[in-house]
Amino acid sequence: MLVKTLGYVGVESPDAKEWLAFGPEVLGMEAVEASSGSVLLRIDDADHRLAVHHGERNRMLYAGWDVGSEEALEAAGELLHKRGIGFEVGTEEDCAARGVLGFVTLSDPSGLRHELFYGQKVVPGSFRPGRAISGFVTGAQGLGHVVLATPDLAQADRFLRGVLGFKKSDEIYTFMDLWFYHCNPRHHSIALTPMPGVRGLHHVMVEVQSFDDVGMAYDLCMSRNIPLSMTLGRHVNDRMVSFYARTPSGFDIEYGWDAVTVDEETWTVAQYDRPSVWGHQMVAQTPPGALEAATT
Repeated sequence: MLVKTLGYVGVESPDAKEWLAFGPEVLGMEAVEASSGSVLLRIDDADHRLAVHHGERNRMLYAGWDVGSEEALEAAGELLHKRGIGFEVGTEEDCAARGVLGFVTLSDPSGLRHELFYGQKVVPGSFRPGRAISGFVTGAQGLGHVVLATPDLAQADRFLRGVLGFKKSDEIYTFMDLWFYHCNPRHHSIALTPMPGVRGLHHVMVEVQSFDDVGMAYDLCMSRNIPLSMTLGRHVNDRMVSFYARTPSGFDIEYGWDAVTVDEETWTVAQYDRPSVWGHQMVAQTPPGALEAATT
């Protein structure tokens, strides 16, 4: 596979500063305010996993995918060039802001930006959670996953599998159709949902190491009147126990535990007609997402 893990996500939001409290106090992340004014969220010893940049509206700016090495990044650039897919090389300043040694950026068919990088900065033992927590599941499984809205599911599928090298995990057909893709043992690092004329970020998932971590975050959301989008439940495909809360930047955060992992030798693609075994009642008053009009 071309990409190995989801390394980081960048969004724009007029309410970026609210993450300084929301991230640590509710989610157990570490929040750092950069000199640029952006809020960087950490869940492990990596430089950061989520960057919230101040801007006029809620929207996704980029998703960063680790390819593993400088040689792999060069090979990715050669592959993109051969296929006639345009890309730009990240400047030294941009690499420093991302906390990586190098990256190239390209756009998917809807115009969403994806960055292929290597050399993420890691400082062992440096993560300081904002509240008591057992920890987050990262490592070889990366940050977690993103679910993206796309106007053309077939085009986006060809991009993920044909360009970035993802493999399909499964499909769900219900009130919200979803296709799921993996690039490492995590059941999915990205999923797609079709929305005519629209692109953007539906939600980001982070996985914690204990069920109590989920329960404590759930209680904090309830006590602070943070809007829930979906109640606690267990998904039918990745078996994760999770809930969904609305973030200060419009998209949802899925906060989960106990997902299955993919064994590439034995995994088979399945289809489902419901999203969950139990729970996950839709209680949102408005749809989630840092969404905008698509370019295609």
